[in-house]
Amino acid sequence: MLSKKTKYGLKALLFLARQENNAPVQISVISKSENISQKFLESILLTLRKIGVLGSKKGKNGGYYLLKAPEDIKMSLVMRTLEGPIAMVPCVSLNFYEKCDDCPDEALCGVHTLMAEVRDKTLDIFNHKSLADLV
Repeated sequence: MLSKKTKYGLKALLFLARQENNAPVQISVISKSENISQKFLESILLTLRKIGVLGSKKGKNGGYYLLKAPEDIKMSLVMRTLEGPIAMVPCVSLNFYEKCDDCPDEALCGVHTLMAEVRDKTLDIFNHKSLADLV
């Protein structure tokens, strides 16, 4: 299941992508518009700023804005940043690999094979979808 953190992060990114002239938007505006706790949203937007997806501006006309064009923000980056590994089990993760304690041979493991296929299909979708596709 998609976590609320990721769902809210996507909603906030979509809100920002729909802004005219990529103008900075205050957290309170996004929070009210998307019905997201302001404190929780603050944490999410800070995470997205740290990976270079968002910029922020202080002051009266400050707020958050997209640093990249929506078509350059791949869902694989957003999902990995907010949700964590794309793979459902650690033994098939490309970036967070861990051997399963209960599996003597990954090459013969049916669960491993199935989950690798699920990971590949999911990753293919996320790599070929951008924020622009969601707008």
